[in-house]
Amino acid sequence: MHLEGYRIFLRELRESDAEQMLKTSKNEEIRYMTGTKHTLTIDMIKDYIEKVSKDPSRFDFAICLKEDETMIGDLSIFDIDEDDRKAYFRIALSTIGLTGKGYGTEAIKTVLPFVFEDLGLNRLQLEVYNHNPRAIRAYEKCGFVKEGVLRKSLRYNGKYSDEIIMAMLKEDYENLKRKVR
Repeated sequence: MHLEGYRIFLRELRESDAEQMLKTSKNEEIRYMTGTKHTLTIDMIKDYIEKVSKDPSRFDFAICLKEDETMIGDLSIFDIDEDDRKAYFRIALSTIGLTGKGYGTEAIKTVLPFVFEDLGLNRLQLEVYNHNPRAIRAYEKCGFVKEGVLRKSLRYNGKYSDEIIMAMLKEDYENLKRKVR
């Protein structure tokens, strides 16, 4: 599967992405922004890529630059519940240096038609930590709405952070589409 944006494209994860994902998993700023505490190995990541590629309840994409096909992050639509027409969402860029350039926002906007039109979902939910205001702004810019807060749900390096629950409904997506026209 291949989804096109303006500067980026989304493609399915490949085993060859494991090296970049390992590098990302060792980046302390990215680990903090995503609340990642566990240490990964290349074999763990390769096993993960193989496992998710066979899981019908999810879609995992590499975010790549069109200009040179460099992988700059990844995103997932997971725990797809076909009965309730909902799923969860996560996205991570490879380095903090890539943030603030609109790549994350573009990747989210690129995947939304797939989520709401192709998959026919009614709800897409995510969790983000309050110490990641850039991500929160990007989600809001794309149409996600804050629904709740799990107070002090993450303890990272001795500090507590709130976990913010955000979601987009199909009607939110449809309203955004109408505004763009």
